Amino acid sequence: MTWNIPNVLTLLRLLAAPGVAVMFLYFQRPWADWFALTLFIGAAITDWFDGYLARLWKQESKFGAMLDPIADKAMVVIAIMVITGYSGMNPWLILPATAILFREVFVSGLREYLGHKAGLLRVTKLAKWKTTAQMVAIAVLFLGTGLEYLEGIALRGMTPEQYALAVEAGTADAIRTCGGRDCAAYATNVGLVLIWVAAMLTLVTGWDYFRKSLPYLRDK
Repeated sequence: MTWNIPNVLTLLRLLAAPGVAVMFLYFQRPWADWFALTLFIGAAITDWFDGYLARLWKQESKFGAMLDPIADKAMVVIAIMVITGYSGMNPWLILPATAILFREVFVSGLREYLGHKAGLLRVTKLAKWKTTAQMVAIAVLFLGTGLEYLEGIALRGMTPEQYALAVEAGTADAIRTCGGRDCAAYATNVGLVLIWVAAMLTLVTGWDYFRKSLPYLRDK
């Protein structure tokens, strides 16, 4: 193993993946949401820097090439699991999340079966865009869950209609809005659109990997 800055960044990203879930064990919401969001964004940034620095300093290594996709998958899978749990099992989130998880498991199994021939399943530019789309969508969804929790605290068990009357009476503060709707709904809806886009890219790249592996899966 070669220990250099790009590989250390990749390793830190791998360690940050379970850290996202750990935030909800040791901190109360909404602080857990904000800490998880910050940790996820910081780890996602290293996904760009480690590859860039490795190429710039000519420090590419087999260890880094092996660890990089593992760290990406760990980040995405653990973050999706956390968000799905705190989203109230929203079916509009569960469907794309299932597609993403299915593809990651399928491609990982395909690589394992191919063994030394797995080199033909090299990461494509579209796969890199897929990873970027996943991370952006997850970050926006984390923002939505945090804002939604704050909104729930503000409502204090009241219905939206009752809360509107309380705001008019001056006994409650108005929920901050983003245009015509509250910020939590806006962030969540944008995040859902992005995760669906990411899921479609994920399935396309999964099919591309499967198509490339077909010659090695046929019986002689």
